Amino acid sequence: MADSVLFEFLHTEMVAELWDHDPDSDPTPGGQKPSLSVLEGMGFRVGQALGERLPQDALALREELDALKFLCKDLWVAVFQKQVDGLRTNHQGTYVLQDNSFPLLLPMASGLQYQEEAAKFLAFPCGLLRGSLHTLGFRSLVTASVAALPACKFQVMIQKP
Repeated sequence: MADSVLFEFLHTEMVAELWDHDPDSDPTPGGQKPSLSVLEGMGFRVGQALGERLPQDALALREELDALKFLCKDLWVAVFQKQVDGLRTNHQGTYVLQDNSFPLLLPMASGLQYQEEAAKFLAFPCGLLRGSLHTLGFRSLVTASVAALPACKFQVMIQKP
């Protein structure tokens, strides 16, 4: 319990600190604010570090679907103390992870006015997924979307070599 609260406070402070120093900066050519890239990069490095500490049998996962199942169950539990609520795939390298009560969005679930703010709270977890997949040997692109708080979807596209 204390670990999850500590993680949530730390994550909230990282987001707040980056936004305080970069409130009105122009988006990069890709349309993304530099703060989102910094948060995603932090998540990527943490995901790599977590991936290096995975059990050896997890590092042997060679199938995309098996790797995603591992992330949905084991990694999500280690970081967020819950499993992902759903995993879907089109069997062509695209996966959607559905979390109906994402812990980092729960504090803002009380109002619609926070829905636009949700993106900055999802950049770190996107990087976390991408970094973990990188350690497992998969290059990926991870994006997140929110239709209704506190639910969110992470779309993972595995890039073929």
